[in-house]
Amino acid sequence: MLAFFKQFKLFFIVLLIVSGVIISIFYSILKVEQPLPIYQPNRIDASLVDSTIQHKKKYHTIADFKLINQNGKIITQDDYKDKIYIADFFFTTCQTICPIMTDQMHRIQENIINDDEVMLLSHSVTPEIDSVAQLKRYAIEKDVNDAKWNLVTGDRKQIYDLARKSYLVVKNDDSEDYGMIHTENFALIDKDKQIRGIYNGVSPTSVDSLLQDIKRLKKEYQ
Repeated sequence: MLAFFKQFKLFFIVLLIVSGVIISIFYSILKVEQPLPIYQPNRIDASLVDSTIQHKKKYHTIADFKLINQNGKIITQDDYKDKIYIADFFFTTCQTICPIMTDQMHRIQENIINDDEVMLLSHSVTPEIDSVAQLKRYAIEKDVNDAKWNLVTGDRKQIYDLARKSYLVVKNDDSEDYGMIHTENFALIDKDKQIRGIYNGVSPTSVDSLLQDIKRLKKEYQ
């Protein structure tokens, strides 16, 4: 028996290598990339979710909104119809995490500049300060492309409700005037107004993951 194996040693080595290659090819063909998860309120840190919807297990979507952008244009869900978009919350006078977040949003803007499927949406959490004129100055300073990225202001309660009842990214500061504290979170929203990812907007590594997830999400619509 040993003599037999010695006689055909080369044959078995070649057979083993060929078998490995074939198995690898079949694995690559059959391997299906899993879709991104759909985030629901009951599966997210409760501190980021309004108490009225913390129990919700399915069918969560971003609520309709009506806000004003840096050019004085009214922005609604219609402006994001059939779009993938990234949302965040900031304010123009912030000197801590917001400039870092804005730089990361700008990096995303540069990556999607020629992609008609993807847009950006930044909500001011200090609408009493961030007027249209203030947003416009900030947009110019930060090289915001108006066709890709809306900086929006509007009713404080509406913005607060969007943050905690729709995007699920902002902690409550327990004030009576719908106050909000800083959040570094970016939310990835699909064409069906569902949350498909939440990322740390001050972490380049996390934003790298976001950019990759945009590509994964786009494959769902091909």
